[in-house]
Amino acid sequence: MEELAKEAGITVRTLRFYRERKLIPPPRREGRIAWYDEHHLARLRTIAALLERGHTLSGIADLATAFESGRDVGALLGLSASEPPSWSEEEPVRLTPEQLADYFEGEATAENLAAALDLGYLATDGDKIIHISRRLLDVSAALVGQGVPLADVLAAGHRIREHTEALTELFTELIHAHLPDTGFGEAMSQLRPLAKDVVAAELSMSMDRRVRAEAEGSRSEGG
Repeated sequence: MEELAKEAGITVRTLRFYRERKLIPPPRREGRIAWYDEHHLARLRTIAALLERGHTLSGIADLATAFESGRDVGALLGLSASEPPSWSEEEPVRLTPEQLADYFEGEATAENLAAALDLGYLATDGDKIIHISRRLLDVSAALVGQGVPLADVLAAGHRIREHTEALTELFTELIHAHLPDTGFGEAMSQLRPLAKDVVAAELSMSMDRRVRAEAEGSRSEGG
């Protein structure tokens, strides 16, 4: 314990307090000897970094609980932590908890972390967090930067997931109906760029219609 505290730059009393608050996992014991390792040191450094970012110890404890209950990244990706499925276009991002806090300053709460884990955006890999998609991570951070609360971004993600699953089902039906002799993975690879173009164009036109409708509604109210 003394060695760990010295390495982390804290007092033994502070370390004991963190243990009592369950901010760090218990040590491995061999008889009367308690062994701490690099994982304990990484957690202490994370605690220090999150405290510097304005998180409270209570909030950090909640984050730790949510983090430790997260799904393993291997189960999420279906492969190793560093290797996304060969059919995926998404690039996973490996983050420390404090790096995640920097992406969403003030909004990386236990509730939001749990929601992201439940949605499948995040998974855990040892002392690191894996975000399933760099594109989604960057877009989510940009929305938060525009003033949209992260909780609302994640709630929208749930709703978008429902619609995109329905779209995928539609294209799956087309494959089974019209490309039965082509392997499903190959057929989906062929249709993927076409499907993305169709969805992007339809979404763009839908937004155009909404802008016109809002503008007409404003003129009606003003006139």
